[in-house]
Amino acid sequence: MPRRFQGPPTAFLVIGVAVVQVVGTIFAAARQPDHRPLDVLAFVLLLAGPAALSLRRRRPAAMLPAAAAATILYLAAGYPWGPVLLSLALAIVFSAAAGRRWQTWTVAGTCAAALAAFFMAGGDEGALIRAVAGTSWLVILVLLGEGARLRHERVAERRRQRESREQAARDEYRLALARDIHDVVAHSLSLINVRASVALHLGDRDPEQFRPALEAIKTASKESLDEVRQLLGVLRDDAPLRPAAGPGLRKLPELAENARRTGLDVKLDIRTDPDTGGPPAAAEEAAYRIVQEALTNVVRHAGAGRAAVVVDVPADGPDAGRLTVTVDDDGRGAAGAPEGNGLRGMRERAAALGGTVRFLPLNPGWRVQAVLPLGSYPNDGDQNGDRA
Repeated sequence: MPRRFQGPPTAFLVIGVAVVQVVGTIFAAARQPDHRPLDVLAFVLLLAGPAALSLRRRRPAAMLPAAAAATILYLAAGYPWGPVLLSLALAIVFSAAAGRRWQTWTVAGTCAAALAAFFMAGGDEGALIRAVAGTSWLVILVLLGEGARLRHERVAERRRQRESREQAARDEYRLALARDIHDVVAHSLSLINVRASVALHLGDRDPEQFRPALEAIKTASKESLDEVRQLLGVLRDDAPLRPAAGPGLRKLPELAENARRTGLDVKLDIRTDPDTGGPPAAAEEAAYRIVQEALTNVVRHAGAGRAAVVVDVPADGPDAGRLTVTVDDDGRGAAGAPEGNGLRGMRERAAALGGTVRFLPLNPGWRVQAVLPLGSYPNDGDQNGDRA
């Protein structure tokens, strides 16, 4: 479908062209006494060309033929030369800019033939030169319109690409928020559910354990509520674009302790080189969330008694430059079970950093293994402290 070229306001354009054509032709006619004097028909044709330009948005298909017809009739009637060609020139440019190629070239070709016939009919020596010059100007006008169209399309394409990138960034950001909310809520509610079950079980048999179980529930619910508030706060209009820096490896002992309170025997082994300054914040947060989701699944679904968490950041060797997270349990595993939001979230977190996550069966139990490269990440500066 032809594209509409906006251009200047139509009313100002029509009035301006009409004034130029009428006033300019009156002055030009004074120096051309051998031509037909201006009369009512001449002024009608002089105004018909600008009037045709008013159709460029309502009926663009009729604009160029109407302007061309008014101009050709004016010249064929023998009226004086002048700025009568202005409306035709603008109509050619607007038509080409709007994408009406066939119509523009057809009308331009017809006008070129009419000009050549008019000049050749005069029989003077410069007729051929005038015909070539007129045709050249018509071609130039068409090319000007084509250039305007191409520029408009390039601008529109850049705008679409920019909007597409912005939409992709918004979608990725919403997905990251959804993963964080899922991890926080699922982990905290799982711990609360298990501790509540323990509290109910120990209420009669061991009343001394009842109060610690309730305190653990209170602590877990308060921490999860704070994290959820922080994550949901970024959806407010007055909140920063990115949430504050998320938890890292330093919070893994607390995470393991919370899992132990559910009755799970958790062994935590963090192998890092203090001289390296630690992994990037993005890798630390991804590792924390992967361990969090893995322990949540162990507590909720595995029926395991023990779990081993190993976080390794070797300074040298074949695995240097990578952060490896391994979570093993001795439960019943998850072979054949459908992949839920938690497992997808782990994959997405690792993939966002160029890493991978594998889920492997053990005998007995299940292994979650994530490998995260420690290269530079997009917006890494923000992730290391500028995200608040």
